[in-house]
Amino acid sequence: MGFRLALAQMLVVGGEPERNLAHAEKLIAQAAREGAAIVLLPETMDLGWTDPCARRLAQSVASGSTCMRLRTAARRHGVLVCAGITERDGPRVFNSAVLINGDGEVLGVHRKLNELDIGHACYDQGDRLGVYAADLGVIGLMICSDALTEGESVSRALCYMGADVILSPSAWAVPSDSDASHEPYGALWRDAYAPVAKAFSVWIAGVSNVGVIAGGPWAGRHCIGSSIVISADGDEVLTGPYGVSAEALLYVDVAPVARPARGADWASYRKPQ
Repeated sequence: MGFRLALAQMLVVGGEPERNLAHAEKLIAQAAREGAAIVLLPETMDLGWTDPCARRLAQSVASGSTCMRLRTAARRHGVLVCAGITERDGPRVFNSAVLINGDGEVLGVHRKLNELDIGHACYDQGDRLGVYAADLGVIGLMICSDALTEGESVSRALCYMGADVILSPSAWAVPSDSDASHEPYGALWRDAYAPVAKAFSVWIAGVSNVGVIAGGPWAGRHCIGSSIVISADGDEVLTGPYGVSAEALLYVDVAPVARPARGADWASYRKPQ
């Protein structure tokens, strides 16, 4: 089944969850009005990546207002929402992605596996992968640098688990003096996404926020968007604008992929080429 995917390349302000959530709600509503069936939001869009408030303000998926508001927005507009959030589970805090269907039900939660060293003070280590059946297909979740594991092991594992589409909330940051005209951004992610997408006939979408990182070890760096979608043919079909102020709501039509019925031939069909 084909569908329209919206990537919310949104401004995220560190340490201001109310502002960020209100903004996300407006973007979800706009994307739904414009025909999106899935809305993808950036990594830790509630508090900002590695913001010092992470361990103090993180909320649970089950009862926290962050997830409750995203669930309400998904249900109100009848869209599937994938969002990066800061998740509390007892004494632990995770850099997580939550997947919510159009009925407002949480289909799954992924906790980031391949966190950068500078993120360890904020987030605990995830320890599992999963794919989740939705009306639009089987969806795999990863977060940002999960895509950069050796041999693309995380994204390839999601493909072996049956993913049709991989969604990746991200926060792509560069030094404040970076010059995209001399060092165009995005090759790192294209090189990680495209071979997997082509080998397994899956779509892979990564969305980054924009804005200045307000606190933490990378304070002052710029998140610059440049969100990317790679088709099941391995082609780059969408590239978001670059820049600290390059907020955008981006759309791509995800085409269905013809595959054999799942059975004896499935494993060989999914084998990387």
